[in-house]
Amino acid sequence: MQPVVHLAVGYLCYAAYTRWRGGTAPADLPALVAVFAAGLADFIDKPLYAAGVVPVGRTIGHSLLFAVPLIAVVWLLAARRDRRVLGVAFAIGYGSHIATDIPWHVISGDFDELGFLLWPITEMPAYTGVKPLGTVAGVEVTTLWLEAVILVAGVALWWADGRPGVDAIRRALRG
Repeated sequence: MQPVVHLAVGYLCYAAYTRWRGGTAPADLPALVAVFAAGLADFIDKPLYAAGVVPVGRTIGHSLLFAVPLIAVVWLLAARRDRRVLGVAFAIGYGSHIATDIPWHVISGDFDELGFLLWPITEMPAYTGVKPLGTVAGVEVTTLWLEAVILVAGVALWWADGRPGVDAIRRALRG
């Protein structure tokens, strides 16, 4: 999945949780935490790959061996500070990233590319990229088509929710 789409998925998942939990749109800070966490695996792995530290772009940050302890530590720190909502937002955002990197490989039958889930115990071959999903009216449909729909849905919901996080960022930038 494209990195920016992970941010939209993180928002969509957290917004669904807040509506299920309390019937409201996400608040500023938890929405920012969920979106940040949704991108964190790529923020960790892509620079390491570009620098030649790891062999592919899905390793440390995408591994459950790293993700599960990280989520637990963040949740415990948030709970200790009586900010459990931030721990939940982080868990939903980060978890959504890992979860949404799985389906394309399963649908396309590239099961070996799921090696990132337990890296470095399991190998992670080079990512083969965009996956074909079939042909509709003579047009090849790929995972990028679905990702575009997800991105638009995430941005539309964020906009409809009043763009949570924007005011918090503005306040922080003003000092």
